[in-house]
Amino acid sequence: MSREEFLELLKIGKFPAPILVEKPANAHLDTHVHDFEVMALVINGEITINTDGQESLYKSGDLFYLRFKQPHTEHYGLTGVKYLASRKS
Repeated sequence: MSREEFLELLKIGKFPAPILVEKPANAHLDTHVHDFEVMALVINGEITINTDGQESLYKSGDLFYLRFKQPHTEHYGLTGVKYLASRKS
């Protein structure tokens, strides 16, 4: 997905403008939740997210979505990850 397509999708879903998030190489976050929905576009690197017992790998150009208070873990790839994230309460 392109950045332009992502921004259009955010408008349609009434998500606010995204912010750039950068995570370090080989870092990990244990199970946690967010008090908001997340829609994000990976722009560099990799992130693996485990939700509901299912692990998914996202690379540059991939979109991921997390529901409000959805329990998940995160692991960042060998070069870390950069993504544009929009958070909707």
